[in-house]
Amino acid sequence: MGSVRIATIGTSGICEQFCQALADVEGAKVVASYSRDLARAREFGGRYGAEIFFDSLSDLAASPDVDAVYIASPNGAHAAQALRMISGGKHVLVEKALASNEREARSVFDAARAAGVVALEALRTLHVPSFRRIEEIVSADLGQVRLATLRFAKVTSRIARLRAGERINIFDPALAGGALMDIGIYCVEPAVALFGRPAEVRALGVTAPVPGCEPGDPCSTIDLAGEALLGYGDKVVQVSYGKVCDDVLSSQVEGEGGTLVWDATSCPVNLRLHRPEGGGQVFRMGEASLEPVPVDVPERDMACEISDFVSAVRGEAGGLALRERCERVTLDSIAVMDEIRRQVGVVFPADLA
Repeated sequence: MGSVRIATIGTSGICEQFCQALADVEGAKVVASYSRDLARAREFGGRYGAEIFFDSLSDLAASPDVDAVYIASPNGAHAAQALRMISGGKHVLVEKALASNEREARSVFDAARAAGVVALEALRTLHVPSFRRIEEIVSADLGQVRLATLRFAKVTSRIARLRAGERINIFDPALAGGALMDIGIYCVEPAVALFGRPAEVRALGVTAPVPGCEPGDPCSTIDLAGEALLGYGDKVVQVSYGKVCDDVLSSQVEGEGGTLVWDATSCPVNLRLHRPEGGGQVFRMGEASLEPVPVDVPERDMACEISDFVSAVRGEAGGLALRERCERVTLDSIAVMDEIRRQVGVVFPADLA
């Protein structure tokens, strides 16, 4: 096939990053842009070379000039928009989280298979070379893994607006928002990719009431931060996340044969490998014992997920195999997040359907 013709849904900063990264990917280009405001679609898409503009999702789904759609709308709209694009024969790359819950995610993947198109979640962590290096080291160099910690928390300026009584998308359960879906997913999905679906989940969260909710509304609580323990029988994995504080610690996987440490969970950098020191009881691990692990980190790392998506759309064996694996990781991860939300008391409208 020729160049994969991609349309975008959304005009946010993440959609801008997508369009910028797409310039680094061979065999694909932006040809169209959608917004509920047609003028905004023209203004946004025109900056990145788009020549077709939509304010109708039905018209976009039916367009013969579009092969695939990148969906970067609020989380709560992802599944419905993906299903509409799939019904028009479009491949879909859906920004994380792919859906509000496991049921919705499964409906998207089932529909894509039935239509013969590719559906992939755009979680950059799983596609960058540094995470693949982490997978190799965990598999080959650490021995039996016993503990792991994946961490990601950063303060958002929008928390002040929430505290001032404003209802905003990122903290709105009606749109499947919250710290877990926005930030925690970067910890949960790598954990599931590395170790599979856990047998047990135990979670605690910091929550807040959502402004403007009616009394008795089940979707009136949102999470600001949280931690969960994922139990595997032979190992325990901790995930720690938040949008009201900055986490400055590293993530790590601890095995009987070594410990792997890295920074920036969403796009791992600064990998270091520690080997156990012999000679009796050692209570401190010096910095000198951390061996740097060289990896390449692309400047525009979203190009990695786009390249994998384009490979699958083209029917290439490597891309299709990765799609299969990513589908399992997405479904298992969203199931874990469903359970975390259940335990901390965050309910989305999709949970009530």
